[in-house]
Amino acid sequence: MKELYRLIAPCHFGLEAVLKREILDLGYEICKVEDGKVTFWGDAQAIADANIFLRTTERILLEAGEVKAETFDELFEATKAIPWENYIPANGKFWVTKANSVKSKLFSPSDIQSVMKKAIVERLKTVYGISWFPEDGPSYPIRVAFMKDVATIGIDTSGESLHKRGYRRMTVKAPITETLASALILLTPWSRSRILVDPFCGSGTFPIEAAMMAAGLAPGRNRDFTAKAWANLVPETCWNAAEEEADDRACLDIQTDIQGYDIDENAVKAARANASMAGVGHLIHFQRRELKNLSHSRPYGFLICNPPYGERLEEKAALPALYSELGKRFEALDKWSMYLITSYEDAQKYIGRKADKNRKIYNGMMKTYFYQYPGPKPPAKGGAAQPFTSRHPQSMP
Repeated sequence: MKELYRLIAPCHFGLEAVLKREILDLGYEICKVEDGKVTFWGDAQAIADANIFLRTTERILLEAGEVKAETFDELFEATKAIPWENYIPANGKFWVTKANSVKSKLFSPSDIQSVMKKAIVERLKTVYGISWFPEDGPSYPIRVAFMKDVATIGIDTSGESLHKRGYRRMTVKAPITETLASALILLTPWSRSRILVDPFCGSGTFPIEAAMMAAGLAPGRNRDFTAKAWANLVPETCWNAAEEEADDRACLDIQTDIQGYDIDENAVKAARANASMAGVGHLIHFQRRELKNLSHSRPYGFLICNPPYGERLEEKAALPALYSELGKRFEALDKWSMYLITSYEDAQKYIGRKADKNRKIYNGMMKTYFYQYPGPKPPAKGGAAQPFTSRHPQSMP
């Protein structure tokens, strides 16, 4: 029987349900859903699948243990009791790369990191019968999160955050992350047969993520992961299987109507370059266009956007006119839907219409709102891509 692990997938606060659906579509069983993360059961293949196919998580952690500790002595002993030899080989490079603490007696990240590193060393010295570790092998970065004196300890399988798909070489001010953009698109009923327009496209993240979904392009298909070097835990065959599946699902020979507009010509140039890097440049039309000129002749389209928030005072003064214009342009479109994320508290007031749904989402430390104005459904169903089905559905042990 294949060994199953508890895998932790962090996400933006407020978007746990989207990530949960993605994991279920992969064929893996959910352990629990908490604020900002989803934990699920999976084997070595799941580690490869999750890193390559999940669009809305920041990284995949292999849970090594969950311990209660109110003192550093307790933390040392509890950490030392974890069977680290099951994960880290004698030549492995290991360190506590990140520690955070909420409502816990232990709150110093540097002290938590130091104590845990010493405890792991003591454990592995005994198991491997050595007193010095070369640490010249694969990397096993460890992350710990304290919540009410309980520490969840995970080994990072991803490395660089999964929002870094590799295509965004050029950026503009206040870009939305790729994972957040994907999650927001997945909260809408948009499918590849429907029109999608972003009138504030910036460096193109919304249109590019939508085009990748339409073409069935796995978000992690062109990047590396820390766990690719973990021959002791994730065989190369797992990565090969996931990558072959990603190749099989890709279909770039499709028709789409995805458009991105921005008033800034440099932003439009950046968006085009990023779309080309992502392999979907031919599926998106980018254009310098002012909001007042937003229009489309066809019905049943989607506006999905990240309008300016007005972080500086001089920008804030322009927001009433901008959101009023957005409301007018939306009203003029025939049977369209609109979805926007913003921290601007008066967005609905100036759009001139209350959103049907309003979801609170934390974009980093910033509280934002995802305003949803769904329009009528078209008479014929769209052709959304089929969800990925795992080759190895897992059951909880």
